[in-house]
Amino acid sequence: MATYIALTHITEQGMRSIKDTTKRGEAVKAAAGKFGAKVKDLYWTLGQYDLVAIIEAPDEVSATAFGLTISASGNTRSETLRAFSGEEMQAVLVKMG
Repeated sequence: MATYIALTHITEQGMRSIKDTTKRGEAVKAAAGKFGAKVKDLYWTLGQYDLVAIIEAPDEVSATAFGLTISASGNTRSETLRAFSGEEMQAVLVKMG
């Protein structure tokens, strides 16, 4: 499974129902399974981003479909980063020759 980090902003729509944000977080975790993904961790943060999620998905297509489905609700907008473990990065370096 590949790891992804989603850096998320809550939209104006999401702010109108901010008191439901933890319930929406649980719903997002449940929805991940439909895409073969898992939300490993979800944090509400202070600063530039409102939420940070650590997600595992089998591939980029699944991760993208999951992210787009969540964003389509209109409550959040995310920037998703592919994250590499030390082992995965070592494989990249080996491939460099």
